[in-house]
Amino acid sequence: MAVERSKNFITDIIDAHNESGRFEGRVHTRFPPEPNGYLHIGHAKAICLNFGIADQYGGLCNLRFDDTNPAKEEQEYIDAIIEDVRWLGFDWDDRLYFASDYFDQLYEMAVELIQIGKAYVDELSPEEIREYRGTLSQPGRESPYRNRSVAENLRLFEKMRNGGFKEGEAVLRAKIDMSSGNINLRDPVMYRVLDATHPRTGDKWTIYPMYDFAHGQSDSIEGITHSICTLEYEDHRPLYDWYLDNIEIFHPQQIEFARLNLSHTIMSKRKLIRLVQEGYVRGWDDPRMPTISGLRRRGYTPEAIREFCEDVGVGKVKGVVALHKLEYHIRQDLNRRAQRVMAVINPLKVVIENYPDDLVEELEAINNPEDESAGTRKAPFSKVIYIERDDFMEDPPRKFFRLAPGREVRLRYAYFITCTDVIKDEAGQVLELRCTYDPATRGGSAPDGRRVKATLHWVSARHAVEAEARLYENLFTVEHPEADPDRDFTDFINPNSLTVVDPIYAEPHLAAARAGELYQFERLAYFIVDEDSTPEKLVFNRTVTLRDQWQKARKQGGKPGKAKRRKRAAASG
Repeated sequence: MAVERSKNFITDIIDAHNESGRFEGRVHTRFPPEPNGYLHIGHAKAICLNFGIADQYGGLCNLRFDDTNPAKEEQEYIDAIIEDVRWLGFDWDDRLYFASDYFDQLYEMAVELIQIGKAYVDELSPEEIREYRGTLSQPGRESPYRNRSVAENLRLFEKMRNGGFKEGEAVLRAKIDMSSGNINLRDPVMYRVLDATHPRTGDKWTIYPMYDFAHGQSDSIEGITHSICTLEYEDHRPLYDWYLDNIEIFHPQQIEFARLNLSHTIMSKRKLIRLVQEGYVRGWDDPRMPTISGLRRRGYTPEAIREFCEDVGVGKVKGVVALHKLEYHIRQDLNRRAQRVMAVINPLKVVIENYPDDLVEELEAINNPEDESAGTRKAPFSKVIYIERDDFMEDPPRKFFRLAPGREVRLRYAYFITCTDVIKDEAGQVLELRCTYDPATRGGSAPDGRRVKATLHWVSARHAVEAEARLYENLFTVEHPEADPDRDFTDFINPNSLTVVDPIYAEPHLAAARAGELYQFERLAYFIVDEDSTPEKLVFNRTVTLRDQWQKARKQGGKPGKAKRRKRAAASG
């Protein structure tokens, strides 16, 4: 069923086609990935656009693999792409296709172009072909093999198919215009010889079509109406049209949009492969990677990614989207769905001296304040607890409101405590704190109405579950790691992109956590249970941090919440 979506220049084109009756009101798109790597966040935009446009108009969208280069393609990539598109929430019913499905038809189309004098077999070397092609400012030169007879070209093309040429010895080229201002029209290569076994067709073929030749014809065979591509294919559109017009088959409309570029990352498959092969990351699904599988393992949800793609929109202008926009959408989504729990990553031991030694209380904790149906859980409280080391300062500045000597704070769901003593080692390192609690403040409020300025999370040391936390940061230290032509992008890899903390201490409720479950560690960050977890040891991946008002205020030199108070004052004034 069609859904309501935002309008853009692509929908304007489709609306015009529907008004003119060009495709008889049909809207049929496709997502055509190459199975030579894993999909990344840029592909997610293309997936959402192609499937979304079809859905918007009550049409269809195919998933078609452009498997025309067996030298770089693997079944692993095909399987991963299918999984990623499904995970994002899209379905193609029975319309899963491969360019290799059409190899016989494409071959016959190439023969047809030879027969009408529009294609020829060229025996220039790859280097010579590049030299003859010319430059942006100089026209190309015709190959000495360009004017062979139709009969000879047919014979040589058949020889190519039968393995009579080695790789690089001969290609089939379209005969268009070597003086064209568009280099793509300077007799582009249609077929080349590849000594490689194809994942689906095996060794049946020794020649394989180029993407530009296979693309439009595959669209035509499938009845695609709107072939939506990224902007780098805009200069290829005249070639797309030339093939379809000269073969005289159904002619889809190619439309180009600006690809998604994200700050602090890279989108080149070639460079992503380098990150994997050279060991900068732990694999394609490393949570630092911009791949869909990496984002999934980091804890991103399909809903957040789809909302992000919708928010970014569709345009013709190249640009870079700030990473924090993607992080905004995952925070919004996880705020609604993630269960709250308490965990301490950098523990500091606290002994509550006036709390009974053998007493354990089960305190009521809210699972998600955004979702009443999530219910509550029991959090055990005892004499010895852990708090975050960052929540204590022995000599705090004026705007630090957390625990300090002589200061009273609230423990989440529990009591008010006051720090009475600081225990240190010989080097002056704080080992533990001694505190007292007020039994009358159970639940977090004082009968006498006194207030405290900070609420801390905590974990009962006696009941804590030990786990491992993997704290992920940006993989690159700069916004545009590919911008410097004199530096390799790997020069900007963040050496602190992964910090492993083991152990952390979590409330016992997490003992039953399972891989893929999403949590908010209160006051810290959102986490997902990693697939490396075992019944004996949980592993949590940090998805994204929470906003820290104290850290923000310290950087800005202001008081936490000051901007919000000014906004409220202005609104009420």
